[in-house]
Amino acid sequence: MAAPLRSQVLELLREDMLASEFEPGERLVEARLCARYEVSRTVIREVLRQLESEGLVTTVPNRGPVVTELTPFDVKALFEVRCALEGLAGALFAERATAEQREDLGEVLQRMSRTYPDADLAERLAMKDEFYSVLIAGAVNPVIDSTLRGIHARVQMLRGLSMQAEGRAPETVRELTAIHDAAAVRGDADAARAACELHVRNAAATTLRELSARQADSG
Repeated sequence: MAAPLRSQVLELLREDMLASEFEPGERLVEARLCARYEVSRTVIREVLRQLESEGLVTTVPNRGPVVTELTPFDVKALFEVRCALEGLAGALFAERATAEQREDLGEVLQRMSRTYPDADLAERLAMKDEFYSVLIAGAVNPVIDSTLRGIHARVQMLRGLSMQAEGRAPETVRELTAIHDAAAVRGDADAARAACELHVRNAAATTLRELSARQADSG
């Protein structure tokens, strides 16, 4: 099959996992996936291998591929690294970003301020991804870029827990505004780092709280 088809199925499966069409720990049965996405087993296997490399799928002995189920310990570990790297990205953006990148970050934030609280999860994710894409590009550090891509892929499903939590949307906009003001407006590296770290810590706390509640409900 052509690479674009694999890419399409990869995105569709990612979106369905994010939308809880597949629950953490659920088996990903090749035959069902073939029927759902109307593609061959070859395509499904390639997609599952890619998702496994991203940490979204785990192959379990005697069960096969399942949706990765992150424990609270896993979540804390991921957010600790994310906090450090995004803090560094914010500081480097303040020091290195071009005038155009600073303006771009402001434009993304303006759109988020208008539409984020009323947007659905997919729209919120897209806006957050755009904000971070500009921020990381302005940091001009390919190691941060590639490392954060892997971390963001693993926390992608968890982001739904924090982003849909009651009251979290306006808090997110306020926190990203603080990042923008420090990094793009004032060029204050220390303040930008602190603002980025605070945003990640708050997201982590909300995620862990929501994860605990979900596990209690399922138990």
